[in-house]
Amino acid sequence: MNSENRHDITYRYDNEDKVLLAVDCIIFGFDGEDLKILLIKRGFEPEQGKWSLVGGFLKKEETLETAATRILRLYTGLDNIYMEQVDTFSEVDRDPVERTISTAYYALININEHSKNLIQQFSANWFSVSKAPHLIFDHDKMVQHALRRLRNRAATEPIGFDLLPEKFTMRQLQKLYEAIWDTKFDKRNFVNKINSQNIIDKLDEKDMTTSRKGSYLYQFNAEKSKTQDIRPFGLKI
Repeated sequence: MNSENRHDITYRYDNEDKVLLAVDCIIFGFDGEDLKILLIKRGFEPEQGKWSLVGGFLKKEETLETAATRILRLYTGLDNIYMEQVDTFSEVDRDPVERTISTAYYALININEHSKNLIQQFSANWFSVSKAPHLIFDHDKMVQHALRRLRNRAATEPIGFDLLPEKFTMRQLQKLYEAIWDTKFDKRNFVNKINSQNIIDKLDEKDMTTSRKGSYLYQFNAEKSKTQDIRPFGLKI
C-alpha cells in the first residue's frame, strides 16, 4: 500500500462520527422461590440515585465478551459465570449525555455465592423480576429481551442449573422453572418429565430443613446432558 492510499484511509476514519459503546448486564439469580435481578443505584448524573442495570464502557483493548466478563466480576466477585449476548440497543437518544450504543448480556449466578460486601459497596439490591422498579434509559426493554432469551434457552438447554446450588431438591428445581416462565407446573408431570430427561442424579442425601422426613437431594449431571435432547416441559416457545 503506497503512502497516498494510507493517507486516504486515515482521512476517511478521522471524518467518521465517534460514538461510545457500553456493555450492560442483566444478572439473574434465584432465591429458592423467585427469579431475581440484581440492580444498582446509579451514582452519577443523569438519573443519579435511580435504579439501573450494572454496566460500563468498552475499553480499546477489549472485546465485548471480555468487557462483560470484567463487569460481572466487578459487581459479583465471581468468575466463570454463564452469560449470553442478548441484543444491541442503538436508539439515537437512549443516553441524553452522549451518543451511546449498548450491547446487553444476561448472566446467571447463584445468589448465595454473591459477595454481600459488593452489594453494600455498589448500593445494589436483588429484586423479584416481577416486582422490579422502573429502570433508567432503555434498561427495562433490555430486561424484557433478556427474559425472552432466557426462557427460549432454558426450554432446550440445562442452563437453569447455574441458578441452583450444587445439590438441590426437586421442589427447588420446579420452583426455579416456574419462576423463569412465571407459571405453575403440575408436580407429578414435572417430576416425570425431568426424570425422563436423565440429566440429574438422585443422591442418598436429604435436605432435612423442609420436613421431618426430609427431601432427597439431586445433582445435575453435565456429562449425561451432552447426549440428551432436552425439552423438559414440552413448551412451545
